[in-house]
Amino acid sequence: MNTDKAKYWIEAMRLRTLPVSVAGVIMAMGLAYMSHSFRWLPFTLCLCVAILAQIASNFANEYYDFRAGLDKPGREGPRRGVTEGDISPRAMLAATYGTLAAACLIGCTLIFYGGWWMLPAGIAIALGAIAYSAGPYPLSRHGLGEVAVIVFFGIAPVCLTYYIMSHQCDMYVLLASVSAGLMGANVLIINNYRDRDADADVGKHTLAVILGRNTVRNIYLLNGALAVALMWPLWMSMPAAAMLIPCAYIAMHLTIWAAMPRRKGHALTPLLGITAMAMLAYSLAFTIAAAICFQ
Repeated sequence: MNTDKAKYWIEAMRLRTLPVSVAGVIMAMGLAYMSHSFRWLPFTLCLCVAILAQIASNFANEYYDFRAGLDKPGREGPRRGVTEGDISPRAMLAATYGTLAAACLIGCTLIFYGGWWMLPAGIAIALGAIAYSAGPYPLSRHGLGEVAVIVFFGIAPVCLTYYIMSHQCDMYVLLASVSAGLMGANVLIINNYRDRDADADVGKHTLAVILGRNTVRNIYLLNGALAVALMWPLWMSMPAAAMLIPCAYIAMHLTIWAAMPRRKGHALTPLLGITAMAMLAYSLAFTIAAAICFQ
């Protein structure tokens, strides 16, 4: 594979968004430290599954949006390799299901740690990765993309990863998983906020198209505040110095929210990456704090 081809495939992976899948698994790591149940091998396997599932979902989004005629050359946001002719549709389709198959194969090893009920859970995640962009009712085209992110990049990775390591799951874990999902949904909100006009032109009914930019921007603000509030009991169980972490996240969150209306088009893409990195930094800081406080 030449350098240009590799660049097109890396762009199709949407590296700016991958912290979303990583952050959920890392948050489960912090929760496992709090219950003294952390184990490296199942954690690593869950991390691989999460990353591969998100890459497969990103590939599927590019292929199925192209097939539905929803992408145009020169669109705002990341370059679409299939639409621009850099990657053949056949190659993208093969990459989508090949990557998803790799995620499923690694996921099957988690049956050893979590039991056979991991199998239907894994099937649901695989179907969710495709249903976001394909099927009779693609979630991303009917205002349900953010809901899908909350479920498949928040609740699922946090709760399942924690359960696989600890064989339990309580209300605090569920609240943390919703927190991760809300942060992840904010990444999609900025993406759809940026693409609102182009999506409306082709009949793609994202939340930004349905509700308008101002409303989804306010949802972005609410999501960040609610995400921190849901985890407040966990932060309260740590020394006061740990409170600097959610405070720093809120400060960054407000900065991004304030910057959104001052930018248009491609200028919004860096805010998408910063939102994803803020989520990852928050999860990492939570995990480090938990490891220190509950060692």
